[in-house]
Amino acid sequence: MTPVFRPFRHDDTEAVVALWDACGLLRPWNDPRRDIARKVAEQPELFLVAEQPDGEDGSAVVGVGMAGYDGHRGWVNYLAVRPDLQGSGLGRAFMAEFERLLTERGCPKVNVQVREGNEQVLGFYASLGYAPDRAVSLGKRLIADD
Repeated sequence: MTPVFRPFRHDDTEAVVALWDACGLLRPWNDPRRDIARKVAEQPELFLVAEQPDGEDGSAVVGVGMAGYDGHRGWVNYLAVRPDLQGSGLGRAFMAEFERLLTERGCPKVNVQVREGNEQVLGFYASLGYAPDRAVSLGKRLIADD
């Protein structure tokens, strides 16, 4: 499949949430619609979807990801590829596109966070040259999504 990347549009919301759900990315403490709204408010040009024709004179969202750059590091979050297309190269294409966009901004390094125990995804990122940073990621919730 040749991915067609484009910026997220508001009418993609339900397809994106469904894809994140199908890929096991949703958690009860994160409201995905609020996460979408937050991303649209900050660097929306780094919120991409991939689509492919769906056979009904339309197209379907088959991948999604968010990237960001804070002037020090780039980040990729919520990267998801429809389960039946995982292993097709779409995830690699997404990461290549995010790396290209971040490099254009002068970003010297990209970080990703993978939930502990997700060996399949850790293997995917390792195959792209990502390695543990010997850093511990800490978090603190400032705004509850409940």
